[in-house]
Amino acid sequence: MSDHIRLDIQDHIATITLDRPEARNALSLEMRTGLAEFTSQVEFDPDVRCVVLRGAGGHFMAGGDVKSFKRRQGLSHSERKREVLQGLHLLHYAIYRIRRMPKPVLASVQGGAAGAGVSLMAACDLAIAADDAFMVLAYANIGLSPDGSGTFFLPRLLGLRRTMEMALLPERMDAQTAREWGLVNRVVPAAELEAETLKLAERLASGPTYAFGRAKALLNASFDNPLEAQLELEGNAIADCMTTDDHEEGVNAFVEKRSPHFVGH
Repeated sequence: MSDHIRLDIQDHIATITLDRPEARNALSLEMRTGLAEFTSQVEFDPDVRCVVLRGAGGHFMAGGDVKSFKRRQGLSHSERKREVLQGLHLLHYAIYRIRRMPKPVLASVQGGAAGAGVSLMAACDLAIAADDAFMVLAYANIGLSPDGSGTFFLPRLLGLRRTMEMALLPERMDAQTAREWGLVNRVVPAAELEAETLKLAERLASGPTYAFGRAKALLNASFDNPLEAQLELEGNAIADCMTTDDHEEGVNAFVEKRSPHFVGH
């Protein structure tokens, strides 16, 4: 696909690695294209039951490629806007796939997550971070407003006031603060991040994937639905889950006092 991004699938876990370490994995056009293609591929791959998103070379993702912003200064306003929107649509396509795919997506964060890196991390279902990781919503430092779904997910995760603070007073947030604020789920020693990420991914990949997908869809819909509509969705979802092999296995395992062996359907 590209030297800037890699996809590896093993034991039902798809790992998408942002691989442009010389630029701290800043978003190139190739990376945006790869994210769009790989998220689409893993969404529809029945063998994939968990997706991990990570960065290579000691950092998660530094956001947009500021050097490319400098190059765009030579373009007309209309040309600049068209080029920016073309790249954004690729990123937005990937984020939409992350949210809608019926399987959990886990961000594994080391080093820096800046700008769109924070947005991308927030779009994932769960996030685990190294204890020396940091996050900064640095758009204002170069005269920009946030993108990449940050203004959608961050207020839902952090609340409006804290998101305003991140956007208007862009300062580095350490991993422990990110944990306390609800931006990441777990913080682990940096030397253990890879092993702890794999352990969590294996747990998710061995779980009841269909039920995970329905739970994810319900939670995504809950912000927009009135109670009556949400209860209707919940009823249909749990009724569907009760027809699955995993539900049958879960009940049998409970009765037999053993651990369940879920197959994902």
